[in-house]
Parts: sequence; C-alpha cells; structure tokens
Amino acid sequence: MNRREFLSTPALALAQGEPEQGFTSLFDGKTLKGWAIQDGPQSAFYADAGDIVGHDSSGFPAWLRSDKKYENFDLRLEFFLKGWMDGGVLIHAPEHGRPAWAGMLVKIFHQYDKEPRTNSMGAIFPVVAPKLVNVRAKGEWNNMRILMDWPRLQVWVNGEVVQDIDCDGQHALHDRLRQGFIGLRTLSYGLRFRNLRIRELPSKEKWETLFETDSDMDKWFVSESNQRTPAQFRARNGVICADGLGHLATKNKYRDFELQLYIRHAKHHNSGVLFRTAGKGLADPRRYEIQLHDVEDAHFPTGSLYYHKRSVYPRIEPEKWYLMQVIAKGRECMVRVDGQTIMMYDKLENVDQGHIELQAHQAGRWTEFKRIRVKAL
Repeated sequence: MNRREFLSTPALALAQGEPEQGFTSLFDGKTLKGWAIQDGPQSAFYADAGDIVGHDSSGFPAWLRSDKKYENFDLRLEFFLKGWMDGGVLIHAPEHGRPAWAGMLVKIFHQYDKEPRTNSMGAIFPVVAPKLVNVRAKGEWNNMRILMDWPRLQVWVNGEVVQDIDCDGQHALHDRLRQGFIGLRTLSYGLRFRNLRIRELPSKEKWETLFETDSDMDKWFVSESNQRTPAQFRARNGVICADGLGHLATKNKYRDFELQLYIRHAKHHNSGVLFRTAGKGLADPRRYEIQLHDVEDAHFPTGSLYYHKRSVYPRIEPEKWYLMQVIAKGRECMVRVDGQTIMMYDKLENVDQGHIELQAHQAGRWTEFKRIRVKAL
C-alpha cells in the first residue's frame, strides 16, 4: 500500500457513510453495566438521560473502564463539550497503573489550536500531535472514531482525520500495550458521552498464559528453596503469594520474549524476576535478574538488571499493583513499569533459552504476582 492509499482509503469510506455492521453497544443508556470505576470514588461517573457523565469527583486519576479487554477494534462515540473541558478516551489501558502511559489516551479538550500540539484535542497525549484540531465546544456534540489495527492507529473527529500513524514507527508508542481496556477520563469536568459502540477486528497477538488462575501453577516448579527458610509460593484466587527464600520457575524455556505481569509487595520488600536461567535459581551463574526492591536509594532498585545496570527508580507504592514489562531480545533487555521505560541494556552475554523464575528473597517481606503472560519475539 502506498502512502496515498494509507492515508485516504478509510477516511473516504467514513466520509461516504460506511455502514455500521457488526457493532456492539458499550452503553445501555441507563446504567454503567459493563463498566467499572477505577482509581476513584463510586460517584466519579454516572448515567444520566442516555449519557455517561463525569462527576466533579472524577479528578485524576479516576477513570471509567470497560469490563472487557480489546486488541484491534473500530470504536465510535459522541462527546459533549461546553466551555473549558478536559479529558480523553483511553485505549489498551491496563488493569492497574498509569493507563495513559502503558496504554494510550486520545485527548479531548475544548480549545481550538491553529497549530496542533501534543496536548491538543485529538492528540495521542502527550506524544503525538493531531494533524488538525476540529472541535465544537459551545454546548455541542462531537463524534469520534478510533480505528486500532496494530500497528496502524487512526482517529477521526467530526468526520476529519486527525491521526493516522504507524505505532511501530513511533518511539514513544512502540512498546505500549497492544491489548487492554477502553476507558473514559474526565478530570472533574462534566464531559458527557453517548452512542458508544465497538466492532472487534482480528487479533494479531499470540500470548502464552503463564498464570491467570490457580490451576496454572502446574506450569511452574520450585527450583530452589532454602532449608532454614523454605520458599513458599501459594496460589490464591488468581494471585501467586511468594514468601520465604527461594525461586519458582516456568517448566517451559524462553529466549527472546516479552513478559507482562502485575506485581505488588510489602514495603521495602526484596524480590526479583529471573530469565534465561537453568532452572536452579541463584545457583545458576548465567542467570539474569530484574530486581524488585522499592528503595529509591538502593544500589539496585526495582527494575534494575542486577549486577549489570541500575534502573531509573519507577513510581511504585507498597501494597499497590503495578504493571511490569520485561523485553529480552538477543543481547538487549528493556524493563518498563507502568508505561515508563526504566532500564535498557544491550550487552547480555547469555543469549540461550532458559526458564523464567519468580523470587522469594526475604521471609515476612511478601511479594505477589498475577496476570503473568509471555510472548515469543
């Protein structure tokens, strides 16, 4: 496909009134059934007169998310603006963490900017400015279409193309999540949304689930345990609870991969995620360890490649879930926490396939893991 076709074909179809076949409504017009309020009070969003409305209690970081996750899709909706208003539509948002950074936020803002910026209406906030700003903010409804078919992302506002980008070609977007929740964010303004509907497109991602339910523990084995302080890895309601001293390893081996998992822990805990190991925990001299240690001034804090490179300390809090991505490809390794790249290293010597291991390092300083999955690269 040449660049002219890349930019014009879907826009032409939309302009010609492409029929809406195969769409599913995301809002029943009366209740928030199918949605959940995240990181805010239950008053943050409500249904009123056929609209979803942001309450003045919906300050940052509150947002409203779909019950279902989506990968590739065609999303259409309308939003109402009157005066100064600020918010956005989240796509590929994570269950926990920073949704606009791990996923993406399509900005909604009342202001007309003649020269579009990365915080203008229609921006992929705050990294990609829209092609143009086309917004109605004098007590008017606007329509928006978001067409995600990775790596291509297109956005229309009021019938005009405001985004048409190759996410793989955007450094700031390349490593974002490629599947997640649809979300609405209103930042305490009375933004209103209606006619939300979605059509799912074919999936392209191929992930292997390492742990989702307690029965997935049969994909793991205890690879190392201290005799005086035995390792304890217990599955409870979809969460692996790690305590004691030792390691839990995958039965399968991986060389080049992206690992995604959610982690939470006691204050000032000590743990780790090992990769390319022989399945022997710390007894393997060729293993690599991503440190989990929430002490900002530590020699190797959370996200560091232990012994090799210190991370930029991420924004994490004790007893709160955060998203971690570990990407290993050949001699390169990257760690991202809640959408922030905190460590990059390109001098790995061991490039052989190996096990992935979870570490319990200190009795009484528990660490928990959930939603663990891996994708071969």
